[in-house]
Amino acid sequence: IAMFAFVGYIVQSNIVFPWPQTTAGAAHPSVDLLPEEQWDAVPLGAKWQIFAVISALELWDECGGGYLPHYTKGRKPGQYPTFQLFRDNVHFVLDLYDPAGFNKKMSEETKERRLTAEINNGRLAMLGIFGFISADKVSGSVPLLNDIASPYSGDPMIPFEGQFSYF
Repeated sequence: IAMFAFVGYIVQSNIVFPWPQTTAGAAHPSVDLLPEEQWDAVPLGAKWQIFAVISALELWDECGGGYLPHYTKGRKPGQYPTFQLFRDNVHFVLDLYDPAGFNKKMSEETKERRLTAEINNGRLAMLGIFGFISADKVSGSVPLLNDIASPYSGDPMIPFEGQFSYF
């Protein structure tokens, strides 16, 4: 998730998709806005869609895809379950890791090395996204980003800014 957030922060700072963001024809937020302001400008329904997909993926992981033990009960760290059970019973969907099956014959040593790299990349992405958010919220908090950070008056830790409620 942190890697998605980090890449999203960079992409939305520089690129606006040419197609409408909503079926009503509303455009994507302008690149003139800070990424946090762009998030604030996203319609509530779109925010809920994003959180619903993330929640479904987390639930699938928590349930082990219906065939793996829970990660606190002995599942190998970093082993995300395939969607095979879902494919067999609902409809076709690609797996998140290696959807084309290119890495099926990879050695265990290579898999372990790549898992370590993935975990380290995730940690770096967490530092990166929070570095960007901190630099925009608290001026001077990340000296390396002083030249590119812009002040943000909202609260980046409240993703729905006053409109969040399960009920």
